[in-house]
Amino acid sequence: MSPPSPDVAASYELRIGGHLDQHWATWFDGFTISHEDDGTTTMRGLVRDQSELHGLLNKVRNLGTTLISVTRLKGPTNGGSSPYQQHR
Repeated sequence: MSPPSPDVAASYELRIGGHLDQHWATWFDGFTISHEDDGTTTMRGLVRDQSELHGLLNKVRNLGTTLISVTRLKGPTNGGSSPYQQHR
């Protein structure tokens, strides 16, 4: 089985340190923002291609917060039944 192409839209989950206010959701263009009990923030959403992913990572960097993880998720764009199942 070959890995999915990096230039195909896919759902991603980003975890960052601290709780990000909900008003940042518009800056992160459609990503859902969830506060976790461990003091981190989880953001989930669709990324159209690698260029958009790098732009998203630049926004996280510009916030000055700690990026904990980036996970490509299974979703409707690459054959999964739920956009929030991890891609393996």
